[in-house]
Amino acid sequence: MKFERYIVGMDSKQNFQTTKRILVTLFSCWMLLVLTVGAAQAQTNWPQFAASKDGVPISYEDYGSGEPTLVFVHGWSGDARYWRAQVSSFSKKYRVVVLDLAGHGHSGMSRSMYSMGAFGEDVRAVAEATGSRKVILIGHSMGGSVIAEAARLLPGRVIGLIGIDTLENIEYPMTREELKKMVAPLEQDFRTGSRQFVGEMISPQTDPQLREWILSDISAAPPSVALSAMNEMMTQYVTGDAAKVFEKIRIPVVTVNGDLWPINYEANRRHMFSYEAIVLKRADHFLMMNRPEEFNRALEKAIRMLSVQDRK
Repeated sequence: MKFERYIVGMDSKQNFQTTKRILVTLFSCWMLLVLTVGAAQAQTNWPQFAASKDGVPISYEDYGSGEPTLVFVHGWSGDARYWRAQVSSFSKKYRVVVLDLAGHGHSGMSRSMYSMGAFGEDVRAVAEATGSRKVILIGHSMGGSVIAEAARLLPGRVIGLIGIDTLENIEYPMTREELKKMVAPLEQDFRTGSRQFVGEMISPQTDPQLREWILSDISAAPPSVALSAMNEMMTQYVTGDAAKVFEKIRIPVVTVNGDLWPINYEANRRHMFSYEAIVLKRADHFLMMNRPEEFNRALEKAIRMLSVQDRK
């Protein structure tokens, strides 16, 4: 090799000096790598905690900067990880906050009842802890009911709500008998019942690995928390409170939905300050996970719609 012939052709002193330079260069590169890794570790955004109204610690993560702050709220038996495909994209332009509701993820689970109102207090605690003055609340599935409750608790701070595959019909008629029948399989065998319940909301075209991750994750949720949250959420439709809460918050609502279920625009607009929907064709309940690029474009459009209304 040319390098070897060059080394052999030098005297011992030259050989030593060349070898020394090579070793110094290698050591410098190694130190640079160590310092780079150390700096990255030092900048790791570890979860923080805020105390909800009842003292339950609520875990949240805070990324990026810019207004408005986007607060992402997961759905039934989920957690902050369900927004992983949104954090890196939206934190380039906005301040992004993702959280675990009480009884989920890394948050406390000392409650005996997991109501939408109590979850709303969790979101309020996090929003106040961040100090954000202009907020858009984004809620998936059950999170749609939660962000409505949270907006009621944060007057003057929330400029709009974005529901993700939720709030198709806030007047949806449900009887107590229908609710009892719906939760019966979950009460009998939560793991099997929840897999069947959620599995019907996932498209057959979804990546099998992602499908199994969702089903395994949700079916591993604490049954007592999941059953309480489900009963509390659906009871709002039995009593009519699902619609009434929107009459107390005079801010615009936009949803990004799949087309699994029809949207009752008229019913929603009877109670909401304003309501618009962006529908992704052939998308399922977990569209932010299995259609992330298309979903992110739709979410950005929804954010712009609310920002324009806020400037009026």
